[in-house]
Amino acid sequence: MKILVINAGSSSLKYQLLDMTDENVVAKGNCERIGLDGGIFSYKTADGRVREQKVDMPDHTAAFTKVKDALLDAEVGVLQSLSEVAAIGHRVVQGGARFIQSVLITEEVIQGIEEQIPLAPLHNPAHIQGIRACQSVFGNETPQVAVFDTSFHSTMPPRAYMYAIPYEYYEKYGIRRYGFHGTSHRYVSARCSEMMNRPHREMSMITCHLGNGSSLAAIKDGVVVDTTMGLTPLDGFMMGTRSGSLDPSIVTFLQEKENLSPKEIDTILNKKSGLLGVSGVSSDDRDVTKAELEGNQRAILAHQMLVYQISKYIGAYTVAMGGCDAIVFTAGLGENHVGHRQKICEAVACLGVKVDHDRNEEMIRGKCGEISTDDSPIKVFVIPTNEELVIARDTRDIIEKMLYYKK
Repeated sequence: MKILVINAGSSSLKYQLLDMTDENVVAKGNCERIGLDGGIFSYKTADGRVREQKVDMPDHTAAFTKVKDALLDAEVGVLQSLSEVAAIGHRVVQGGARFIQSVLITEEVIQGIEEQIPLAPLHNPAHIQGIRACQSVFGNETPQVAVFDTSFHSTMPPRAYMYAIPYEYYEKYGIRRYGFHGTSHRYVSARCSEMMNRPHREMSMITCHLGNGSSLAAIKDGVVVDTTMGLTPLDGFMMGTRSGSLDPSIVTFLQEKENLSPKEIDTILNKKSGLLGVSGVSSDDRDVTKAELEGNQRAILAHQMLVYQISKYIGAYTVAMGGCDAIVFTAGLGENHVGHRQKICEAVACLGVKVDHDRNEEMIRGKCGEISTDDSPIKVFVIPTNEELVIARDTRDIIEKMLYYKK
């Protein structure tokens, strides 16, 4: 069974075709600058065949047409017919309280995703565009599945997901903590339990998805009990351009002092803060690291703040779970920034974390393994995430169940 996995953004479309017989990626690529001048289409097969083109793609349907043409191409294609694609799995950022697991996409589901747009105004409309474009290019006979970033966090108890504001706003607008990066936290937590040869349902762990966007999740007995991102991905600790949690009065203070509109303050907190705002150098951690090594004091401060904030959450989540068996680092920074991992582990050494410096140094560029010492009471792992595989597995399972009940 071949599954096409889609991650549609407002002006981009990432895709992977997986053969679920061995769960290997057959082909993958990206469509960039959809609806803008200077579009870029990229495509690469598992055996190294590549196609890169500068081509305008006015909408997502045009982008999907490029994907279809490449998959069927005589030179670089990997399919004889589109009928070989058994189903299409979509990443959907916000499922709200309505979608607590992956679902087969129907018109009712699309309407449900539309209803969550106020909670994810930038993401959910793009996902719907992607779904509609798939229907246009692949036809309605190819089943599609929605896999939600928020669903893995739906197990949080009210004491963790509620905000201390008038309860009526939760009832009227659904204002609560939802959490994101759910497919990543789900994948690496399950992989960690496999590596420790312990049942997922009997472990307490903290998974650290660290990238340009970052979040932590506290996972006890196989389910999420708390996570750092909230109503939106802005909550939690500082990121590449996001501020993370702050005193809400800062918002009104800046609006008054700087005469800012809600949209302008949103831009500041989401796109001009975090590592970029503090360091003044860049939102790319590699640039900030270079500046830190050159003695840039603001770059040094930015990284000190980042490590401090992550360490605080690890401590808090250890208490929330009544102990911790493992900590997992994943995503771009988590998988590759040796220095951040080292400093975070040293900062939480009081919890019992012991890091092996040599193991930590070796664990980069896609490597998967333990970086704690053999006698560390809390084990620490680096596990490359694979959100596309989670989406493909959910899609396969739903399609197989659908076919079973049709018999």
